[in-house]
Amino acid sequence: MTVFDRLFADSGLSQLQEKDARDPLAHKRAEFKLPEGVIYLDGNSLGALPLSVPARLARVAEEEWGGQLIRSWTANAEAAQDWMNLPDRVAARIAPLIGAQPQEVAVGDSTSVNLFKLLAAALHMAAPERRIILTDADNFPTDLYMAQGLNALLGGRYELRRVPGAELEANLTDEVALTLLTEVDYRTGRKLDLAGLTAKAQQRGILTIWDLAHSAGAFPVDLKGAGADFAVGCGYKYLNGGPGAPSFLFVAERHHGSAPAFLSGWMGHADPFEMARDFTPAPGARRYVVGTPTVLSLSALDAALEVFADVDMGQLRAKSLSLTDTFIELMEPLTARYPLKLVTPRNHAERGSQVSYQHPQAQQVMHKLIERGVLGDFRTPDILRFGFTPLYHSHADVWRAVQGIKTVLEEGGEA
Repeated sequence: MTVFDRLFADSGLSQLQEKDARDPLAHKRAEFKLPEGVIYLDGNSLGALPLSVPARLARVAEEEWGGQLIRSWTANAEAAQDWMNLPDRVAARIAPLIGAQPQEVAVGDSTSVNLFKLLAAALHMAAPERRIILTDADNFPTDLYMAQGLNALLGGRYELRRVPGAELEANLTDEVALTLLTEVDYRTGRKLDLAGLTAKAQQRGILTIWDLAHSAGAFPVDLKGAGADFAVGCGYKYLNGGPGAPSFLFVAERHHGSAPAFLSGWMGHADPFEMARDFTPAPGARRYVVGTPTVLSLSALDAALEVFADVDMGQLRAKSLSLTDTFIELMEPLTARYPLKLVTPRNHAERGSQVSYQHPQAQQVMHKLIERGVLGDFRTPDILRFGFTPLYHSHADVWRAVQGIKTVLEEGGEA
């Protein structure tokens, strides 16, 4: 029996099932709706539906909106929820997942809008002679677009300097105002050293903004421990808040007095219903909440975050690495036989919770995989991307997914 055959034998599956039987997070799978006949490996784009969410949305719609009407905005004996404080309650759930204090987190708007808020605040704080925004050349497009748009608004005062990830540290010079970096690359799954780069930037007087879109909920993040200045993330990937779920932002408490909320909406006011004509910021990160809370989407995210209440984030990270290690190992015979190139680091410290491969016909291959019920995704120009969510994935899922990939590649006749 060849190595290839041995890896795909039923005995290999049995060994992985034994590992799943010892998994301390195995019980979390029952808290999600996972369609039959599907191996879902795209939770890094849209998390699976937590079973608690539909009932919560029904209650908000039928009882809070339908029954209590406008009375649900404020706390009273009859209201099922206090909608006005819903952003703060959701922030308090997210805070421990990213190593922050609740008063350092604000929830609402989109990732792009929250990036604009943080970029504007950080550039205001930076020394005027510093004219460079340093970013990874392959950063997610919206991060680049928001920096370009704000710079245009400011008259083109700044240079958005895009350099390869390996050259970031060498470009931390006295000309740099801030770094705009995504901790986990959305295409390759490469994980940057958040703590190390933050420390090196701050040694040069550079402010840091971290995009945690592929970090929050996937593994432990410790913004406070790293001394990070600002961060942003989305609610619909590993936090499982649903399509278009609200984003969150983080502003270190030490900056609350110096990082202005330039999008100073009425819900960020210290007393919104005072209807004052001048903006007085609310305490803490609440000042960065702009408009009326989106109650339905915030409620969905609030319910989804309940699944993390009893989760040990260290165990989550250990399982993530075990799942991705298993996937890489099972894929090795396929990389030897087909034009697949692993682009995700093998080094645990440099890996997020996804594994990606280059393939010359990546888009066609992914289309065939999805038809067979293996749902990953394609990223231009040639990336096959597979996300692993430790809360609802098993090692047996990994085995079945690779079986599906093997079948699709064999049918393609690309040996």
